[in-house]
Amino acid sequence: MYQTTLTLLLTLLISLNLSGQELSKKEKKIADYIDAHTEEAIQFLEEIVNINSGTMNHEGVRKVGKIFEPEFAELGFEVNWIDLPPEVNRAGHLFAEKKGKKGKKVLLIGHLDTVFEEDSKFQKYEEKENHRADGPGAADMKGGDVVILYALKALKEAGVLDDAQIVVALTGDEEKPGTPISVTRKALIEAGKNADIALGFETGRKGMAVVARRSSTEWKLEVSGTRAHSSGIFSENVGSGAIFETARILNAFHEKVKGEQYLTFNPGVILGGTEVTYDDENSIGTAFGKTNVVSQKVIVEGGIRTISEEQLKNAQEKMRKIVENDHLPKTDAKIEFFEGYPPMSPNPANYELLEKYSQISQKLGYEKIEAYDPGARGAADISFVGFIPALGGLGIYGSGAHTPNEDVDLASFSIATKRAALFIYELIQGK
Repeated sequence: MYQTTLTLLLTLLISLNLSGQELSKKEKKIADYIDAHTEEAIQFLEEIVNINSGTMNHEGVRKVGKIFEPEFAELGFEVNWIDLPPEVNRAGHLFAEKKGKKGKKVLLIGHLDTVFEEDSKFQKYEEKENHRADGPGAADMKGGDVVILYALKALKEAGVLDDAQIVVALTGDEEKPGTPISVTRKALIEAGKNADIALGFETGRKGMAVVARRSSTEWKLEVSGTRAHSSGIFSENVGSGAIFETARILNAFHEKVKGEQYLTFNPGVILGGTEVTYDDENSIGTAFGKTNVVSQKVIVEGGIRTISEEQLKNAQEKMRKIVENDHLPKTDAKIEFFEGYPPMSPNPANYELLEKYSQISQKLGYEKIEAYDPGARGAADISFVGFIPALGGLGIYGSGAHTPNEDVDLASFSIATKRAALFIYELIQGK
């Protein structure tokens, strides 16, 4: 009896708003719409999760985009599918724009693709106990896409979208960006240049939002040695072979480059032997060699993450010097760095957005929002527009992203959507 009374009292206090601020009539209308349509939003999520949209399944990515198109059009947005050149080998992007003159110009960012391709065993949405659901891409990040849509629906219902300036960018290759980046992210970068503020709706965490993200770029190491009978290894004519030279380089990376805060690098795949092939596009390769033959070739591909462009350049220079100097006998090596996701470095403007978002959360009766550790988050498309004030991690709560255990907390749907809707409302009011 005592516990029941206490629970009711706590619920009442939350409904009365512990922050001491009351929702305006417009804000309450927005919040009420979201509560009334949360189950509908969950059904929408189930529909799009059950469509495979692995990055390389171009038809599936476009199909998910086609479901969003009429929804945004009904809200008064001009909707465009942006095709990419055939040689990029990606599906393209969905952009929706609401043109107006009032308030801040807001860019809302999501993505349609997932890491789960058509050959994955993880393909279906399934609800579980405790109001959770499994699903490929449910958290990363179809749940966030649905938050964007239903936040805008609530604003439309409240009559506050008129004359707003909003662009929704749902990219089709966030999980495996096509190259060159200058082509595949051109539309997003241009949208950023025309916006005042960017909001990203990747997976959320309770009490957290993202003010900074690390970069994500790739490197490729190619090492060569002298093919010969293994009885001659270490001799003047044969030398040490490609695999030993690769081991030297990787160990030097570990010993001499590792250590700075927020700097991480990872050799994700290695192939070595007499003959080696590697398909970068599909991340698959072959290696042939024998124990009695000195290795002739090694390929290593990896990634690197940093908190700033300066940290990235410094790390690349250290790695390059290790590769180019002090080769083992009769070996050679070269390293190549590729363009990728830039860092979204922390700045005061991002923290100001965080404070506003936190105030909205508390006004709704939810928790205070703190800055998420950038070392614990991956890269995201919002990094490409990090030159304007930006805040990310505003999607529904989830866990297990990029694994067959990916799931979402369905109870967080209304929380994330109400916070997003009231945040956007303040911005388009010019606050």
